Amino acid sequence: MPENTVTAPLAPMHPEDIADAFAYIRALQADDIETACAVIDRMGPKALQMLLDVAARIVIPITATDDHDGEPCAHSFLAAALGRLLLELLCHSVCLAGAPGIADTIVRFTENILTEDDGDVADVLRQLEAAGMKQAMQAHPTTA
Repeated sequence: MPENTVTAPLAPMHPEDIADAFAYIRALQADDIETACAVIDRMGPKALQMLLDVAARIVIPITATDDHDGEPCAHSFLAAALGRLLLELLCHSVCLAGAPGIADTIVRFTENILTEDDGDVADVLRQLEAAGMKQAMQAHPTTA
């Protein structure tokens, strides 16, 4: 099988990039536009790539269901294809490619796919940030 975004491991992000990306996402989720603007200004030109990196780390593990009794099945390939399609839309779609569109897509994906019926989206976003931060700290232990 050719290597793609589902089979290729993602390089860990830097801890400060994770903190900034999630600060922006959480600010938009909370409708705190002033904080969101301050964070996006601080992120600078790397903002879009950092948000896309976070989106990939959320979407790929959820959509990369890889087996059924040890063998890939049709649903595995469909889920992986949908995950790649969502990431492709975030990268190239005119209406989603800006920072607010990417952050909103992450929030909606989290709300619709990752949050239980009575769950708190902000809490799930904090959990995702903590998981990303743990990976980043393991990969870059001297940057914190």
